[in-house]
Amino acid sequence: MSNTFEEQYAPMLKEVFTTHARQQLQQGADGLALARGYAEQGKPDFALAFLLLLDIPDDEKREALAQAYERRARLSEEKARQLDKQFHRSFPLIKLEAQKDRKLASAIRGGHAAPPAPPAFHDSAGE
Repeated sequence: MSNTFEEQYAPMLKEVFTTHARQQLQQGADGLALARGYAEQGKPDFALAFLLLLDIPDDEKREALAQAYERRARLSEEKARQLDKQFHRSFPLIKLEAQKDRKLASAIRGGHAAPPAPPAFHDSAGE
């Protein structure tokens, strides 16, 4: 693991998330609490923005980011089940994205670099 967290994961992030995180920190927000909160909500882009700005060990950053992807995977699977019931058909693309998120979480924990861009299917902003 020769690359830092920032070197490995900063290229994944859109500037809008970094801008949001910087503004929150400038207003006195607790960046670690927000990163963990976003991880728990399954919003890895927001979590990553705060993690990149924090001065904590890379292992802690990797764990928080991996948790965000795992949580997003769980939420996606729950949503797929709800839609399956509601529309009486399968939603395999949602399940596939959840699998990708789980693989990415595992890679992050292993210290491996992430793919060049995050999965396109998810909307981390919740919109």
